[in-house]
Amino acid sequence: MTTPVTVGVIANPASGRDIRRLTTHASVFPTAEKANMVVRLLAGLGALGVARVLTLRDNTGVAALLLRAIETHAAIAAHEPWPDVEFVDLPVSESVADTHAGVAHMVREAVALIAVLGGDGTHRAVAAHCGATPLLALSTGTNNAFPELREATVAGLAGALVATGAVPAGSALARNKRLVARCVEGPSRGREEIALVDICVARQPFIGARAISESSDIESLFLTFAPPDGIGLSSIGGAWAPVGRDAAHGLHMTFAGPGGPAGAGVPLLAPIAPGRVERLTMRTCQRLEVGVALPLDAGHGTLAFDGEREIEPARGDRYEVSLDWRGPLTVDVARTLRYAASHQLLREAAARV
Repeated sequence: MTTPVTVGVIANPASGRDIRRLTTHASVFPTAEKANMVVRLLAGLGALGVARVLTLRDNTGVAALLLRAIETHAAIAAHEPWPDVEFVDLPVSESVADTHAGVAHMVREAVALIAVLGGDGTHRAVAAHCGATPLLALSTGTNNAFPELREATVAGLAGALVATGAVPAGSALARNKRLVARCVEGPSRGREEIALVDICVARQPFIGARAISESSDIESLFLTFAPPDGIGLSSIGGAWAPVGRDAAHGLHMTFAGPGGPAGAGVPLLAPIAPGRVERLTMRTCQRLEVGVALPLDAGHGTLAFDGEREIEPARGDRYEVSLDWRGPLTVDVARTLRYAASHQLLREAAARV
């Protein structure tokens, strides 16, 4: 019996709703639009041969709206191929634990890839458990540096080409860098956290609302990449020394504190959040080389990963941060569809219908 081509879908119901919407003019991704994005994703996946999709339940309405759309499709548009959608039977806690458990389940089910609808934090949570399973990254968060803002239908077509093996992995997938923070001494020795975009040493001593939203809070930054047209903390690096996703290094930057002496560094302007352009004074900027561990001096502050505070270091904790190429594999949508066009794969698919 042939195993159906299966894709996992993680649609974070909480993405795009953090506190930055109270302090900036960031866009909002309502529940209905997240469900609609999954529906459009299903259309793209089903058109090119994905037979089965695994996704998660939630208490905010995404799953309920998706189920209603599936029932409507079966009644009036069954001639348009959609995958069979299965809702994974796992407890719902409305926390990041749902993502961790859902991804682990999908990996055990040997899904061909996982489509992720969320921001940098959601993709970080998925990357922590996806192993070698590739990700199809779609942006629905706030400061989205890692996932792409892309039409879900188009992404679904590219995802199907990868999941079915029509486009080989070597032509479709990209390996990403990641940052790893390890506690090497102290009460938390052995603790390890990853980031896909940035690790920030924040001056605020408590986790609080999690999101880094004030430039005065930024003591230092470690960046995997820094696009010149980016948003969020990585845009600070992009304003001074842009670094590509495929570059063999990252950046380490330090900043003067509020009320510091005049001439303490280089002034920079950067869009650290949607609608928020702030001034920072950069003290130092250096390349962060792969495999070189640097001390992560949090002092009396906190450590933030991909824009959100996660760790209040205990007294005596000493952390180090390093850059490596063990981040998740992701589908390069444009490159995948370019390969499909050059090999006439969509023409062949149309002929089979």
